[in-house]
Amino acid sequence: MIRRRFLPVAALASMACLGMAGSRPAMAQGGRALKVGVSAGPYGDILREAAKLAAAEGLTVEVVEFTDWTQPNAALQAGDIDLNNFQHRPYLEAQVKARGYRIVPLDPSIVVPAGIWSAKYAKVADIPAGSKLAIPNDPSNAARALFLFQQAGFITLKPGADVNATPLDIAANPKRFSFIELDAAQLPRSLNDVAAAFVSNNYAYLAGLDKQKALALEGVDSQWTLVFAAREDRKDDPRIRRYIALYRSPAVKAFVLDRFKGSILPTW
Repeated sequence: MIRRRFLPVAALASMACLGMAGSRPAMAQGGRALKVGVSAGPYGDILREAAKLAAAEGLTVEVVEFTDWTQPNAALQAGDIDLNNFQHRPYLEAQVKARGYRIVPLDPSIVVPAGIWSAKYAKVADIPAGSKLAIPNDPSNAARALFLFQQAGFITLKPGADVNATPLDIAANPKRFSFIELDAAQLPRSLNDVAAAFVSNNYAYLAGLDKQKALALEGVDSQWTLVFAAREDRKDDPRIRRYIALYRSPAVKAFVLDRFKGSILPTW
């Protein structure tokens, strides 16, 4: 399902689109807009800010939001969109391996620190032994969650655990926590049913979770920086390259820093 979104609110409609009028002719082939896919949440606001700069150069950009993390790559592979920006490299690599996509990473975009939240406990030490913890059900983000649970002191992973880590790579779990895997979009809603949950920033943003109340947050050294991705046969498309360059501009950097106050960080 594709939904439309003009403001960062949880109730979304069917597609978000920004077609900017300008005095110059559109740079898109045959007058077709460049379509950029993104997951629901605040990332689209940054893409739309870059689209304003593109419009001034005659490049019309449509920002298409998806409610399911598997959809932006499927749409990219099918040619329904030209570019996406919602995932980190480990997730993209897992999708390419599992589904045979001919999709390649391009430039990095932003660092989006994920966190661990609880609706029941204010401190990690307060969480009872044997409690359930929720993590994403896709392998790359499950690994990301496990590293953050380790950082917060819940568990210890085996030496050598990497971006492919699973619960089987837990070396020490003194309070016998159990991990349940849920769709990423469902994790904020699980907080009343589990002791704590890992929630990525875009879904935390939509759910109104306060980062000041998180039990743990990733830092700027996160391994999970978001990247632009395109089909391999489109990776050198001049429209794609120009749009990414405009995104990675001082003007958009200033927008990110001002709008998100450190909850999203530019990589340039």
